[in-house]
Amino acid sequence: MATSDEKGSADLTAARERMIARDIAGRGVCDGRVLAAMRKVAREAFVPESLREFAYDDTPLPIGSGQTISQPYVVAFMIEALQLDGGEKVLEIGTGSGYAAAVLAEIAGEVTTVERLHPLADRAADIFTELGYRHIHVQRGDGTLGWPAHAPYDAIVVTAGGPQVPDALKQQLAIGGRLVIPIGAGQETQELMRVTRRSATEFDAEEIGGVRFVPLIGEQGWPAAS
Repeated sequence: MATSDEKGSADLTAARERMIARDIAGRGVCDGRVLAAMRKVAREAFVPESLREFAYDDTPLPIGSGQTISQPYVVAFMIEALQLDGGEKVLEIGTGSGYAAAVLAEIAGEVTTVERLHPLADRAADIFTELGYRHIHVQRGDGTLGWPAHAPYDAIVVTAGGPQVPDALKQQLAIGGRLVIPIGAGQETQELMRVTRRSATEFDAEEIGGVRFVPLIGEQGWPAAS
């Protein structure tokens, strides 16, 4: 007879499969690498214990410090938009819970993730260590400035909405690299943009969908609330 822990784990695994079928693949995400990564990462490990029964609802959940873990569909959609082949060097701005970085790490060769809120960065780093993600590097700082020490990056993803694309992030893209970021004139809603670097001075930008994220705070983003 299965123990309660084994039954709970099986229930969560089944819920993850249902979420992927209904809310990820069912809504148009078709990249096999992204779907496989979503199947591998246990979202319940990244949400507060009191909310784990909701881990596979396709909705954001609070994680403390006024932040949320992103909706699973949005995580999958943004990672698919990066057009990863596998093994890339990726920069994530806004670690949050760490969930998206873990999904990225199932595809990329190296992930650097920058978080300005130290409690979130420390918690995510602990989870990565516990789960064995040794190729995720957590940095604490102003994400609008990127992390130049590890540049250039094949892909950059930003999980907060800014008023414009930070020039620092554009300059840290490798030639041919993709930057996915929510951009909006206000802090309520944004348009998800994909910026592709064509040369040292040329960038293409395209709109790929409407989203709603917390504001991107920093020197090249929104000012912090006083």
